[in-house]
Amino acid sequence: MGELRDRMAMEMELRGFVPGTQKAYLRAVSNLARHFNLSPDKVDSEQIKAYVLFLIRDRNLAGSTINVIIGALRFFYQEVLNMPELALSIPPRKTSKRLPEVFSKKELDRLFNVTKNQKHRLLLKAAYSGGLRISEAVRLEIADIDSGRMMIRVRQGKGRKDRYTLLSSVLLQELRDYFRACRPKKWLFPSQITGRPVDRATAHKVFMKAANLAGIRKKVSFHSLRHSFATHLLEAGVDLRTIQVLLGHSSISTTSIYLHIARFNISKGSEQVDLLNSQTL
Repeated sequence: MGELRDRMAMEMELRGFVPGTQKAYLRAVSNLARHFNLSPDKVDSEQIKAYVLFLIRDRNLAGSTINVIIGALRFFYQEVLNMPELALSIPPRKTSKRLPEVFSKKELDRLFNVTKNQKHRLLLKAAYSGGLRISEAVRLEIADIDSGRMMIRVRQGKGRKDRYTLLSSVLLQELRDYFRACRPKKWLFPSQITGRPVDRATAHKVFMKAANLAGIRKKVSFHSLRHSFATHLLEAGVDLRTIQVLLGHSSISTTSIYLHIARFNISKGSEQVDLLNSQTL
């Protein structure tokens, strides 16, 4: 794409798009150009519609994934090429609402127990007990662990927002053992090769390997740890508004999906719950 790529990157940076969104949007436009072997400014509305149908029928992509691609194409044609009529010719796709999969406590125990690498096991435990997204878990710094307040600071989460979430006392003790053994300098979970934080692809592979070894047959992903955090807190009596804040959701309607998953058969108050401590559940 050359010059067009640079222009698109500049427009996204001016609007404060996070790096992950910028990368996804650039990839979407690049894939369109590659599909037709044309510069994207030479593609017409009928070709764009045909490409979206190809993604639906042949690639069988999820509706949410297709909507990201459509968002990228609309941004490119409207904001970069100033062709709003072409942007408006790409309709968003309706997505089905599916309830997320959630781990049971026994499944979580198996997941953690089969992960023999200490750093990888603690990465999974931190994600679950703090309700962290994969991008947030891999970029934790040692300074983010606030043992005085028993909180974890999440820096620049989704929407570039900072927040605090729960620090499990069980996790804290295991992190202290890990720190004494491995002595990480800045990043809590550094890559042994680069010294930078472990990347998302590695974290995903760690999770999928553990899920396979643990014999978990549900359709789960790393994000299922976050879903389980929210659901288990709700089941433990924590109110929805508090869970919304811990997750960093802008709207409580996003958090309310867990009302459809939680089993309300546990009578506890709303005191702080340590999800890694089995005595609290």
